[in-house]
Amino acid sequence: MSTVELVMLAVIVLLGSFLQASIGFGLGMLAGPVMALIEPSLVPAGVMLLATGVTLSIVLLDRSELDLRGTGWALLGRVPGVIAGAALVAVLPTRILNLVLAGVVLLGVFVSIRGFAPEPTRLAVVTAGAASGLMGTATSIGGPPMAMVWQSKAGAALRGTMGAFFLVGSIMSLAALAAAGQVTSEIVSHTALLLPVTAIGVLLSRFFARKLDVKRTKAIVTVVSVVGALVLIVQQFV
Repeated sequence: MSTVELVMLAVIVLLGSFLQASIGFGLGMLAGPVMALIEPSLVPAGVMLLATGVTLSIVLLDRSELDLRGTGWALLGRVPGVIAGAALVAVLPTRILNLVLAGVVLLGVFVSIRGFAPEPTRLAVVTAGAASGLMGTATSIGGPPMAMVWQSKAGAALRGTMGAFFLVGSIMSLAALAAAGQVTSEIVSHTALLLPVTAIGVLLSRFFARKLDVKRTKAIVTVVSVVGALVLIVQQFV
């Protein structure tokens, strides 16, 4: 990975970490497609490692607002999703995984634009947890299902609950990926170079999160994510 590529990744990871710590999601949707373009080996394990650090910070900062019961049901659903996602990573070639990653981004954007808002019943939360586990383990993007089912939450409650789910969920996914031989020393060393950037993103979110226009911010995330996904798709056929 060249210095220019590292700087590009650092910028997108900084923005993604800031958004993740501000509105509860964003790191995977932004960093996933860019990492797949620049350094495919870092997807999904590298993104998951970075997300683990960010979500740990969020849980510590917003722990008083998290919904433990809802998180528990979501994690129950995540278990089979993680197993299925790790199996996909083990058997699918990189090109197909990149196309799946791009498809997951576009699907998440489409559902968000359509305004689908399921009631956060126990069944809905468990189902969303399973979908998040599958998508997150296979592509590093597990935020859309949980954001959909927990969209009635706001502020610290959303960040804390999403953070707790993704912290435990990311550890589960990393364990499954490691068991499938997808977490190497090279991936860990490359990811470590980006960890300081995630810390800066989290710190910046503490100063600016309250001033964010959430709707406008989500719109920006949507546009950037769609562009990244489309570029990734085109790259697979050129």
